[in-house]
Amino acid sequence: MAYFIGMTLALATTLFARRTGFDRDRAFYPTVVIVVASYYVLFAAMAGSPSTVMLESLVMAVFVVLAVMGFTSSPWLVMAALAGHGVFDAVHGAMIVNPGMPPWWPAFCGTYDLVAPAAFVLLRLSPAMESRQS
Repeated sequence: MAYFIGMTLALATTLFARRTGFDRDRAFYPTVVIVVASYYVLFAAMAGSPSTVMLESLVMAVFVVLAVMGFTSSPWLVMAALAGHGVFDAVHGAMIVNPGMPPWWPAFCGTYDLVAPAAFVLLRLSPAMESRQS
């Protein structure tokens, strides 16, 4: 179920952003990357684990830097950062023990993080959708 919800939410968010024009603002997807990366810090804080908060904050900082670099240079770097966070979701449990993280979170978040950039790329490469943005 977590995979289905992650996929559905990623598709809905991407289509909504395209339809409303939110994604015309270069800050939209970098903000998504930063917010997505912040959840592990939130889970660690909810568990009351200062050492995990610090570790998760360091990881989040990497994604914040990538989001900012992508914001200033290329949306493709932002999409790579979001997909990279999806890969991180897949290995997170083997790298960091976060007692506040729900057990379904990596499946949900990883799916979202991989489907959203794929949908972005498909929309970006679609001539019909791209002409609507002009």
